[in-house]
Amino acid sequence: MKKLIDSVDTLLETSLQGFTKAHADIVQLNQQPHFIYRKQAKAGKVAIISGGGSGHEPLHSGFVGYGMLDAACPGQIFTSPTPDQMMAAAEAVDGGAGVLFIVKNYAGDVMNFEMAAEFLAMPTASVLINDDVSLPKDHSIGRRGVAGTTIVEKMVGAAAEQGADLAACKALAERVNAATASMGAALTSCTVPALGHPTFSIADDEVEMGVGIHGERGRETVKLTSATDVVEQLAGHIQQELNLQAGQRVLLHVNGFGATPLLELHLVYEVAWQYLQKLGVVVERSLVGNYTTSLDMAGCSLTVTVLDDALISLWDAPVNTAALRWGC
Repeated sequence: MKKLIDSVDTLLETSLQGFTKAHADIVQLNQQPHFIYRKQAKAGKVAIISGGGSGHEPLHSGFVGYGMLDAACPGQIFTSPTPDQMMAAAEAVDGGAGVLFIVKNYAGDVMNFEMAAEFLAMPTASVLINDDVSLPKDHSIGRRGVAGTTIVEKMVGAAAEQGADLAACKALAERVNAATASMGAALTSCTVPALGHPTFSIADDEVEMGVGIHGERGRETVKLTSATDVVEQLAGHIQQELNLQAGQRVLLHVNGFGATPLLELHLVYEVAWQYLQKLGVVVERSLVGNYTTSLDMAGCSLTVTVLDDALISLWDAPVNTAALRWGC
């Protein structure tokens, strides 16, 4: 294993220190317990908080700032943050209008966010993100929250910035989540520093379809053919899930897992765009890049969100974070 780290034990803390120094105009770091929060809070606004295990950067810390998250709680790599992190973050950014927790559907995240909400004095609400269509709807643990989380955080963050109340923010998050579907494919596994070797083995001529974002295997291992074939398989599952129809407008998000160059991600985008065009689906908005990563995994995911005028407006609304920035 080759990693640019000094120690597994200090990796997260040192990285968070570097991140907040690099973006000191936007965010600040609370040391104990760890959380990242907006440097310029806004009174009277619903506070939007998310979090999860580290290793998915820029999710979530890179989305803290104007028009998106008010705070992010990073756990150790692929490990849920603790309730005390969430409680401290909520108390730090509460603007008097309540707190909305955006939670990816992983058991540890769900349990710890629920515990935090039970002990907080201010009004809270939670929304569960489960956009990963590689798992069936009746799966025992439910569907995982993956790259669609970014879309939810952006749109809900915009609504909160515009003055939407807690109930409206929760309802919007649920609506965007329901309109979003994702699926990924991995060419390699990832290497968790504490483990020291890839979490699963995969041959050079294989691809893992339906992979998660924690280095876990997908729904099946198949022979690697062309990029077009892989992308069309992913897009086909998404099309079936969302029942895409001619004339619908969508946001198309191609997300890299950390080790796939933009040259390949834009090729994937082109293939997916052509697939949707053949259906008569209109790609109104796009996002291409590494936003919900899995450390050093090679591969990518597709996310499609069905849009209307209101959602387009929320997507286009100004945002100023380390990873997303426009209109400010």
